Amino acid sequence: MDALFTNAFLVAFVSGTIAASLPLLLAGLGEQMSEKAGVLNLGLEGMMLVGAFCGFAVALETGSFLLGFLAGAAGGMAVAAMMAALCVALPLNQIVVGIALTLGMQGATSLAHHVLYSRTFPRLPRQPEVALPLLSQIPVLGPSLFTQNPVVYLALLLVPAAAWLYRATNIGLNLAAAGSKPAALDLAGVSVTATRAFAVLATGALGGLGGAYMANIGAGLFVPFMTGGAGFMAIVIAMLARGRPAWVLGGALLVGFATSITTALQVAGFNIPTDLVLMLPFGTIMLVLTLFGRRAGLPAALGLPYHRGAR
Repeated sequence: MDALFTNAFLVAFVSGTIAASLPLLLAGLGEQMSEKAGVLNLGLEGMMLVGAFCGFAVALETGSFLLGFLAGAAGGMAVAAMMAALCVALPLNQIVVGIALTLGMQGATSLAHHVLYSRTFPRLPRQPEVALPLLSQIPVLGPSLFTQNPVVYLALLLVPAAAWLYRATNIGLNLAAAGSKPAALDLAGVSVTATRAFAVLATGALGGLGGAYMANIGAGLFVPFMTGGAGFMAIVIAMLARGRPAWVLGGALLVGFATSITTALQVAGFNIPTDLVLMLPFGTIMLVLTLFGRRAGLPAALGLPYHRGAR
């Protein structure tokens, strides 16, 4: 009986870690691309929130989780398009615009939820998971690691894909140049504006997808402010990762572990205060930032608009 309880606890704990870390992984990979191009995307929290609302609303109306995820990515891109227009094309102050977009999207999604769902509070049904052959049969790890929603597998594949993009393609070289040597990129005949806009839109799509996962798979419903600072945590993770996608995965798993362990201990019968559950992920980020923040090494042009010769 104790062995069964232990196995069930471990499966729930590992699954909870993955569920908590996946939105951070997707948003962090997007933010990493944006930072490589020289854009500090503080609107990421708003992009995730809009992605969560759009993904939930479309999945609820159509009954299709696939359309819900596509709508979440599109919603995040719509907010990112505003960020690109204001901060890349004009360009205005990235910090001010990013915070303004986040605050604006928090209000807009809260209002939309109040108008559409405040009386009914609908929920989505649980989506079937995909079990990988053979691997899903491994005790404990099989049901928790290898029996997941397809978005989880997609997010994990994005880690090596992003590493390959940065190291082995012209797109990756252009992104790095847009962040550290924008004048050189402009002289090479590549548009700094277009490169940065591409990075911001990709960030919006990944952030919106992370928000849609949070609403459609993680919670099965949308509530106002449900991202709870995940976008800002993803920004910190991307900064600390120093351009390495694998480090984004490690940081996301660390925060997911901190989120899941307190919840798992509560389920196991330990009297853990709810405030500690809410505080621990942020405390973990602060601890890591204190220990390793000096080595984060941001690009020299991060957060600064590029004027001369930008096309």
